[in-house]
Amino acid sequence: MNLNVILPIVIFIILFLVQVIMSFIMFLIFSFATGTPVNFHFMIPPIPLLLAVSLLAGLLLTALLNQIILKPMTTLVSAINELAKGNFHVRIHMDTVEELTKISESFNRMSEELENTEILRTDFINNFSHEFKTPLASLKGFAKLLKNPDLTLEERNEYLDIIIQETGRLSTLSKNILDLSKVEKMCIITEKLPYNLAEQIRRCILLLEPKWSAKSLNLDIDLEEITFNGNQGLLNQVWMNLIDNAIKFSPNGSDIRISLSHQERNLIFEIEDHGCGISEEAIPHIFDKFYQGDTSHTTEGNGIGLAVVSRIITLCGGDIRVISNSGAGTLMSVSLPWRDSR
Repeated sequence: MNLNVILPIVIFIILFLVQVIMSFIMFLIFSFATGTPVNFHFMIPPIPLLLAVSLLAGLLLTALLNQIILKPMTTLVSAINELAKGNFHVRIHMDTVEELTKISESFNRMSEELENTEILRTDFINNFSHEFKTPLASLKGFAKLLKNPDLTLEERNEYLDIIIQETGRLSTLSKNILDLSKVEKMCIITEKLPYNLAEQIRRCILLLEPKWSAKSLNLDIDLEEITFNGNQGLLNQVWMNLIDNAIKFSPNGSDIRISLSHQERNLIFEIEDHGCGISEEAIPHIFDKFYQGDTSHTTEGNGIGLAVVSRIITLCGGDIRVISNSGAGTLMSVSLPWRDSR
């Protein structure tokens, strides 16, 4: 039923009953105070006046409530329906009372976040399509070329190497998406064990040796021997992603500094490169899912690695800071809660 119809009727009935009851009580008090016999016939003539007053007051109250409550609620419901249809540009402005202003601000923030998520999702689909189609096209093309019986052994090996490389790209892309899906579903970290964190980071550096050797990078490594109680598999993803990113964006022959130390109840991991850096506008978004600062696709990546890093560090109760400027390199600093068990 329509609240705009029910509300004035309910208010009218309530006001009328209240006035009748008050009139009856006042009549009784007057009768007892003056000693006049109780005669309810005197109450019948004012009833039409009470009806008129109740009707007028009911209409005024209804109009007031409609302006203060019903109209904003109708606006909110309409905006929610628009949001459900996928219109993330919808905004509302309700400032009649403080509470409605807060509701309006909260709704607009939610709508803005959904709009940003939709933009990132669209960008990811475009980026994912690009990242996925390129190796597939290479695999198809070079597989066709391998059917040529006149190929030399050198050409055949070259094409096979390209197929292996493109297969690796597909494998990395699939792994990153699975990693992100896994950590997003986690609420707490289990399977914690004490282990040598410095040794784990050294292993990650060794695993990436072909990449930093190929670019003739100079690594300045200063790792304090720290025993940390955590999930080795998850933190391994953090170090691999951060070190791989530093290598990826470092120019040939440049330096990368990697350090691990402790400060009171926190351990600090830092990695600093002298690459292209990150713009001030991009820094707030680099840990967002599917975000890529390089929209030209000149560097490998799909905007998933740093989202995985951020989620794992959050699950560990830590935080990550970024200090960077375009063309001035980047410093990534990870802080994790730590208690010396020695």
